[in-house]
Amino acid sequence: MSKDATAIVDPSAEIGEGVVIHPYTIIEAGVQIGDGCEIGPHAVIRTGTRMGRNNRITIGAVLGDFPQDRKFDGEESYLQIGDNNHIREYVTLHRATGEGEATVIGDDNMLMAYCHIGHNSRIGNNIMIANCVQCSGHTQIDDFAVLGGMAGLHQFVRVGTMCMVAAMAMVRIDAPHYMLVAGSPARPRNINVIGMRRRGVSKEAITAIRRAYRLLYRSDLNTGEAIAQIRETIELLPEVENLLEFVESIPEGERGRQLN
Repeated sequence: MSKDATAIVDPSAEIGEGVVIHPYTIIEAGVQIGDGCEIGPHAVIRTGTRMGRNNRITIGAVLGDFPQDRKFDGEESYLQIGDNNHIREYVTLHRATGEGEATVIGDDNMLMAYCHIGHNSRIGNNIMIANCVQCSGHTQIDDFAVLGGMAGLHQFVRVGTMCMVAAMAMVRIDAPHYMLVAGSPARPRNINVIGMRRRGVSKEAITAIRRAYRLLYRSDLNTGEAIAQIRETIELLPEVENLLEFVESIPEGERGRQLN
């Protein structure tokens, strides 16, 4: 470990090999930081934070502060961060509400400046979250999603895999897999062709998703009718099944949010 003399690290914190801690950082009791991480100046890492390997935390980030939730009563809860994440300036990640519960950040994510991830949220892997995105508590973002700058997520919203959320979108209902959503409130406007191509999705699957999108969001059919027609007329490739499973799960929640 390489620690600047001005940094304050509680003796009970578990710091891995090769960790670099820059000036004026504060690391509280019980924090766990894996090998190879770099903690930037003026960062604050609070009790309950558990971090994997090779994460880069930059200036002024606050990780593991207590949740902005009136139900929180001082119970022991956690912020769990995976490996190879890049967490930029002044990002705030809050630990969970509920005894033993955790806010979870996966692997290989980029969280740009001034992002906020609220309590009990679950962020997958290989996700790009642009500047000033605000995610309320209990949100879920699936792998390979991209969120444009200043987008906002209502509590309990789920953003699907390879979904692209446009800048300044207000996501009040679930954003399905493979979609490009925009507006306030955000709605599917097209499919995320570029994102799917980058992830190696086949041309056949992209074509099938495009046809499914037109039936779901550009026809006069209601959701149930559109799903029935998709199952009858479109090859049920894995990507199509994933999309249908997502859309069919939304009514299980409330107000367009399946996690509610």
